[in-house]
Parts: sequence; C-alpha cells; structure tokens
Amino acid sequence: MAITKGFKALVDEAMAQVTTYSVEQVAARLSDPKVQVVDIRDVRELEREGTVPGCFNAPRGMLEFWVDPASPYYKPVFGDESKEFILFCGAGWRSALAAKALQDMGMTNVAHIDGGFTAWVKQGAPVETMEQHKARRHPKT
Repeated sequence: MAITKGFKALVDEAMAQVTTYSVEQVAARLSDPKVQVVDIRDVRELEREGTVPGCFNAPRGMLEFWVDPASPYYKPVFGDESKEFILFCGAGWRSALAAKALQDMGMTNVAHIDGGFTAWVKQGAPVETMEQHKARRHPKT
C-alpha cells in the first residue's frame, strides 16, 4: 500500500494549526500556575534524558484517553480549563501531532514547544533527572 500523505505532511499541517512556543517562552513560564507542561515522550526517553521540571508525564499513546473525561483512563489534571497545556516530545513532531489531536477533541488551551526536548536541552533550559522528577511527584514523608 502506498502512503498518500507522509509524516512530514501531517506534521506540517499540525504545525500550521497549533500554537507553537519557543523554548525561551516556555522556560520563562515554568513557575506560572496557569501553565502545565506535559512530556509526551516514552518513559525510556525520560529515564535516559531527564525531563522538564514540574512537567506532567502523559505518554503519547495514552494522551487522548487521559484527556477525555468519558474515558476510564481519564486524568483529572487535564480537566483544569484555567491552565494552558504545553506539550513536548523529543523533536517537536509528536507534540505537534498530539496538540492537533487534542484541538480536534475540542481543547482550546493546548500548545507545544518548537524543537521539543532536544531544543530545550540545547538551549540550556532547566532539566531534572527521572529520579528528581519521581521524588518531586512522590515525596517521602
């Protein structure tokens, strides 16, 4: 079967329809309570490379299920309509497609980071290890 629309065309279409922020724009808003950064990369990527401090992890394969309140996998973090959800992946391709999918589902408060985590690290934005991330999410009492 011949592919009639390749990944590049899909990503280009998504990029034309979603809000895209630079690393600098998102890094400046990390402490903004109205922003929730969402790492959609696979857990192996997070363990190998680290992640953005304060982010929420939502694997790309589960994202639509975690966002939809009608899904048995729904995560309430996505129900906060006062927040803007800024997605990122490794290079910005998966996050563009994911942001477009969430827009197609009706979300208007979604965007993504241009260049993804690769650009984030290259530009010296803050990173935490997976161990630091887990400790922040599940502090020992």
